[in-house]
Amino acid sequence: MNEAPALKEGLSRRKLMVGGGVGVGLLVAWGLWPRRYAPNLRAADGEHLFGPWLKIAEDGKVVVAIPQSESGQGVYTALAQIVAGELGADWRSVAVQPVPPSPIFANTLLAREWSPAFLPENVGVDGDSGVLSSSINELARRDMFVVTGGSSSIRQFEMPCREAGAAARALLCQAAAARWDIAWEQCRTDRGFVIAGKRRLSFAELVVAASALDVPSPIPLNPSARNHLSGRDAPRLDLSAKVDGSASFAGDIRLPDMLFASVRAGPAGDTSLISVDTKAGMKTRGVIQVVKTDNWIAAVASNWWAANNALDTMKPVFRTKGRMADSAQIAESLSNAIAKGPGFRAIKTGDVDAAMAPEAGKRIFKADYSVGAAVHAPIETRTATANFHDGRLQLWLASQAPQGAKRAAADAIGIDVDDVVLYPVMAGGSFDRNFDNVVAAQVAVIAKEVGRPVQLTWSRTEDFMRDHVRSPALGRLSAAMNADGAITGLAIRVAAASTMRELANRIDGQTPDKARKSASGAFDVMAVEGAQVPYAIPNIAIDHFPVAMPMPTGPWRGLANSYNCFFVEGFIDELAHKAGVEPLSFRMQMLVGQTRLARCLTGVAKMAGWDGGGSGSGRGIACHSMRGSHIAIIVTARTGATGVRVERIHAMADCGRLINPDLARQQIEGGIIFGLAQALGAVTDFESGMPTARRLRDIDLPKLVDVPDITVEFVRNDAPPGGVTELGVPAVAPAIANALFSASGIRLRELPLLSKGL
Repeated sequence: MNEAPALKEGLSRRKLMVGGGVGVGLLVAWGLWPRRYAPNLRAADGEHLFGPWLKIAEDGKVVVAIPQSESGQGVYTALAQIVAGELGADWRSVAVQPVPPSPIFANTLLAREWSPAFLPENVGVDGDSGVLSSSINELARRDMFVVTGGSSSIRQFEMPCREAGAAARALLCQAAAARWDIAWEQCRTDRGFVIAGKRRLSFAELVVAASALDVPSPIPLNPSARNHLSGRDAPRLDLSAKVDGSASFAGDIRLPDMLFASVRAGPAGDTSLISVDTKAGMKTRGVIQVVKTDNWIAAVASNWWAANNALDTMKPVFRTKGRMADSAQIAESLSNAIAKGPGFRAIKTGDVDAAMAPEAGKRIFKADYSVGAAVHAPIETRTATANFHDGRLQLWLASQAPQGAKRAAADAIGIDVDDVVLYPVMAGGSFDRNFDNVVAAQVAVIAKEVGRPVQLTWSRTEDFMRDHVRSPALGRLSAAMNADGAITGLAIRVAAASTMRELANRIDGQTPDKARKSASGAFDVMAVEGAQVPYAIPNIAIDHFPVAMPMPTGPWRGLANSYNCFFVEGFIDELAHKAGVEPLSFRMQMLVGQTRLARCLTGVAKMAGWDGGGSGSGRGIACHSMRGSHIAIIVTARTGATGVRVERIHAMADCGRLINPDLARQQIEGGIIFGLAQALGAVTDFESGMPTARRLRDIDLPKLVDVPDITVEFVRNDAPPGGVTELGVPAVAPAIANALFSASGIRLRELPLLSKGL
């Protein structure tokens, strides 16, 4: 398999192979690189830095640096809570400040977890093993792999945040101890004060002296990660700003002499602009300028409405070379991929072929499950504001890969990436949509061309047209069952795009079309993420059959877990009924060594008053494990004249030690609603290269009246924090499908459900 060409920047396959050596050791030249990096958090007058993560003002305010993108998941609050809790700060005095990418904040955990997407497919090594792990960590720092995704923020940054708070706490205690002439170890902090016996001094009184001291080594962490803040409910720091409208999104930026732009491009693929009526566009009232490139056109005006209307009057015509996206052809490609191969074995346990061989008393069951191309559809379409002046670009943008955004903008206008200053802003939702940095390149070109600050906002239609959709996928599952009703063999074949390899290529600097073509046909082990069953089945094989899609694909909330859990948990439910065993008991008897997931299943059964999911009950169950967390869901649902009606959802989750239980509950509930959207809509077909969905109304998102009563409870323990943001998504759709089977006796194996009617 040919490798995608590695560019000069980015966490590329070439760098992983050379730097990590995959067994040959680190490059000697690495010793020439800096090992310490200066903080990119800046102190204003009256503020004092305490490392890269926080600063304390002379009035006692504590400001925590946040390198991760806030798109509603609560990362501003959770990371600040960890720092402030270890510091002993008063939550009422805590604020946050988003910071641009820096090697200090590299997401090394995510780099290791996603390393299979960057490595050649024949390497077959674990990104968390040995020398390769160290190499990936080092490359992630040097290439500023500051990426938000994979439910990784807490898992990656809890310890650095604790250390940051502990270091500042030690310095404040040292400053207080010097005044009291005692050992600093006799001091403690609580709610913004350093305390020793009955003596107390506020952080405000100590900050100047403390900032001049040296941090003790080792950093004195508190004995427990739980304290008066971390592990407890705390108000979200971004809530009041969102309520009163003071929160800044990319579309809220206002600069002197600023213009507004709208853009239009053709179908995904090798598309070029061949004609446009520029004169007609310039006649639109308010239009200032038209900016054309080889494959898109933008109208720039005094207001966005005028700019967008001007694009309609200009009637741009595009030509696309090569294969055009068509849903019927995509479905055929998925089926052919599994039928004709080649496939790539991702996971093997035992001998599946022998398990599937004909034998007296053995039964073989087969089923096909499929999902459509899912769109992201956040409330905020892609938006960016830029100002180009004296060879430098200022950029206001929400991005999950901000260094990639800087690189895309710099490459588009031919400047150095260090001449791009990125101001991170909050995102109005994302669901992994904000890995797409094309908007950064476009606004850079427009700002340079017009010579004035410009705000570019994509229309909803343009956002759907340009979306990197969740790959359509086909799961072909086979199981062998013995005379006792036990599964002896399970084969899972998944046909889908090599989405994470495609994303890796884009992060590495390739255009969406080039990234798609480079990834086509390459094995992507992450395409079968979530298909790894938790059940003790002696013979298992999981294969990926890569399919070259004619449109860009990208990660979607839950990544491949969103469709693989639907395949697996739907099929397991089928097998339970074939075996004549109640679905919960069928799962429980196979959960050998899966104590945490088993507790979620028994817990949710008790919560929901599980009745066995018998015929006519309208109740279904499903479970899933991902990112170190576990969840079980029971749904009550039925079909009617108006379609599927989900009446109630119960969920029991084990996410390890919770930083903020209320925030975790919000994320699980939000994930469940997202999973409901996946079950009932959120997809688009393609005709002649174009998505058929152009507006939010076209994707059948659940309305408020459609959202059922949702009850979420947690299994509390002191296990390391697991991922939360995506956990609620995967198990909802199979639980609904299983509920509808119990209600109607009809097995639905395609998402969205009822897409072909009952």
